[in-house]
Amino acid sequence: MGRGGRVSLAERVYESLRDDLATGRLAPAERLRAERLARRYGVSRTPVREALARLQADGLVQRHPEGLYLYRPRLAELDELFELRMVLETRGFQRLVLGSAAAPAGHDLAAVRTELTRWQEFRDTPPRPGPELVAADERFHIELLRAAGNSALAEALSAVYIRVRPVRTMDVPTADRVAAMTTEHIAIAEHVLAGRREHAMHTLVTHISASCVHVRARAEQAIAFTKLGGTVRD
Repeated sequence: MGRGGRVSLAERVYESLRDDLATGRLAPAERLRAERLARRYGVSRTPVREALARLQADGLVQRHPEGLYLYRPRLAELDELFELRMVLETRGFQRLVLGSAAAPAGHDLAAVRTELTRWQEFRDTPPRPGPELVAADERFHIELLRAAGNSALAEALSAVYIRVRPVRTMDVPTADRVAAMTTEHIAIAEHVLAGRREHAMHTLVTHISASCVHVRARAEQAIAFTKLGGTVRD
């Protein structure tokens, strides 16, 4: 097989492994052994090792003394990632509101309308909680930021999501939380389309802050249950 074929195979393994880690199809506490993963994806160990090296560079995989594992943020790191998310997303609006020389005339309104239509459909037919809902939520925020005219900010936000996604995927939201997310996304998009940028930013900040509080509370709850589970036996 030529070099191009090896690169293509490594890319396929990289994408499959990244998705499996991010959506919980591979257990968070499972050691990432090249031999086992090679059998899982039906390839040799070489493209698996290349994929693991890329995921380690992405920050999604961490090396411990006993081997490689999915990146699992500490509570303080989770707070830092949400803070970075807030900085990135609000910067998209600040570029427009402050009217900097580098800022475009406005959002890519066609992209915003596309997301508005998607979430209006979700309002009528709520999506089921799970990886697909998490992906749709991420797409809304990434596309909104990209529509503000700086693709580098959107790429940075995508990198943050990669690290937070496993935590969010394992947290199954209630119907009320899905409805609240949908309502807030629609409000943000409608504010943008109406030119109410300050209102859009305020709604966005409130939305992200609430998400941060919820995810942190759920993480603390999970830690508490883990400790409780260690005090009893079957």
